[in-house]
Amino acid sequence: MARATIYVGCTVPQLLRGAQSRIFPSHSPLGVLRHSASCYCTGNGTIKSKRKMDHLERTANNFRQEVITQAKVCGITNESETVKRLRLAIANKDFTFKAGQWVDFFIPGVSVVGGFSICSSPGLLEREGILELAVKHTVHPPAHWIHTECTLDSEVALRVGDLHGYQEGKGNRHKLGTAKLYYSAKNTSELLFKKNILGLMKAFPGKITCCFHVTQQRSQICKELQPHITEGRISEKDLEKHVSNDTSWYICGPPPMIESISKLLTNIGVPRNRVFFEKWW
Repeated sequence: MARATIYVGCTVPQLLRGAQSRIFPSHSPLGVLRHSASCYCTGNGTIKSKRKMDHLERTANNFRQEVITQAKVCGITNESETVKRLRLAIANKDFTFKAGQWVDFFIPGVSVVGGFSICSSPGLLEREGILELAVKHTVHPPAHWIHTECTLDSEVALRVGDLHGYQEGKGNRHKLGTAKLYYSAKNTSELLFKKNILGLMKAFPGKITCCFHVTQQRSQICKELQPHITEGRISEKDLEKHVSNDTSWYICGPPPMIESISKLLTNIGVPRNRVFFEKWW
């Protein structure tokens, strides 16, 4: 039976193996960066420090591909006042990823490793050798670098990571029926990729739908968006009509939002094994 899939999200401010030293020598800036990154965790993955965990610590038990590739920035655009889209030309033809995966983001001279979700399709990488990231401005060093120092032709390194092992073990493959997206942001200017989403809705009528939520809208909403806009946060009433045994729920956003929506779903009877999310911050 085909299943429904619900995505709930909002915009947000979103070990190293010896074999990889052959790609980046230990004396290079990236080699030094790798050494500092690997010192975050003990050998068994437990965290010694009580400070707030960084990206590598939070994802220490997650599967990583062995391939690390150099990449050059070939495009920088403002998706909104707070988010930049980064286009990266990938040097290694063996570098691949699947939809929904993320990358470890290594910056020469920056000791903190970033973790960013990939916002482009695997098809774009296959056709043009390009990968795209959407990064919100924060004080976190990798995001801050992207917004304040990154320029065209800046060189970085990438490695794909995900929950590949977990997913294989659980056998989560199923035939997709319909997809419903609830997407919340402060205002319509912070609704990233809204044109792409509207295009998908038109291309797959009845299969892909989206409800955009805005919480602090001050300006007039354009006519194209008006039929799909709801003012206010995503509520229990919005979601409870989709509860069924065949519905999977995916949440993306900052931890307080993830915790709030998870609790809401529990309250309306959604089993925990039907709810999926990752806490990045």
